[in-house]
Amino acid sequence: MKRMKEWIALVLALCVIASSTSANLGDNSERIEDAYGTIVQRRLLDDGKVSVVYSKGRYLYMVTFANSRSITESYSRANGTDLSEKEITKFLKANARAKWVSANTGPDRRFKTSDGSAEATYGILNGRPALTVRALNP
Repeated sequence: MKRMKEWIALVLALCVIASSTSANLGDNSERIEDAYGTIVQRRLLDDGKVSVVYSKGRYLYMVTFANSRSITESYSRANGTDLSEKEITKFLKANARAKWVSANTGPDRRFKTSDGSAEATYGILNGRPALTVRALNP
């Protein structure tokens, strides 16, 4: 029984460590870079924000930073195909502690958090289907 408790504690510790390598809205640029992989493009925007495109595995991640914090993140497949419902749900869950609810008001799919902290849109971005998550009141 003691070994079982030690094993469970080890598994839980590994889960915590693994989850800490994911990134999301509000994270700093170092954590985002560690999670999202190779920088493909970096651009300084006119308003002082920085836009960075990362590539990791089968995904492209486009992140906008203000004061070194992520305020907008877009997720798309590198091959340009649609994200699955499972992928959309995964990216939404990673970006808010509140529950996401559908808020469709037009041709694009829209979501918002129940606490009003973020919103998301699934539609075409730079010629490819992408989920874009934006912090409200960053």
